[in-house]
Amino acid sequence: MRVSELSVESGVAIATIKYYLREGLLHQGRQIAATRAEYDDSHLRRLRLIRALLEVGRLPVASIKKVIEAVDDESLSVHLMLGTAQYALGPTIEPEPGEEWDAARGQVDVLIAKLGWGVSPDAPTRDELTQTIVRMGQLGMSTDLMVYAQTAQKLVTEAEMDTVPFDGPREAAVEALVLGTVLYGKAFDALRRLAHESESARRFGGSDDTAREEPSGSDQAG
Repeated sequence: MRVSELSVESGVAIATIKYYLREGLLHQGRQIAATRAEYDDSHLRRLRLIRALLEVGRLPVASIKKVIEAVDDESLSVHLMLGTAQYALGPTIEPEPGEEWDAARGQVDVLIAKLGWGVSPDAPTRDELTQTIVRMGQLGMSTDLMVYAQTAQKLVTEAEMDTVPFDGPREAAVEALVLGTVLYGKAFDALRRLAHESESARRFGGSDDTAREEPSGSDQAG
């Protein structure tokens, strides 16, 4: 297909496709003339991955490049490739020198060890969780996260990882991981807030608190 057809099929503007080609995010098409190239389904898959990383993962171009390089590096295992994408999705956390940080980091490492999780010692998510525990401790909150960790394990093993196709194109596996990490995360957060409201009503609400306005679409014509 021509670049114009690729644009229509992918929903990505021609100017943006050319930018991705210049930046090396999208591999070059098959040159059939001095000013004309043909593209195929592999380009559609790559554009779909880039859109997932950009629009869902909210990754900057520099981070997208790292993920694309991992996808293209066939010497990397699927695990390492997915790890590159997973690490790119999280924030960059600068460790905070001091006893609070060291204690929280130790708590994170012990928790991971108790669960038997195979997590790299250099995983940036360790620092992300460490920072969260530091803030929780400063606010006087409980930092016992075992129940949350066990829930995360159950969600990942029974729902999320099953959506990652390991026997197809590498792009498809990364795309599924990105979409699953972000969208399942948003869904779980929304469900937690719904559960919070329900439990608050059960524990502290009165009969008047349970009244809700009827949806506007439920009005009946007189």
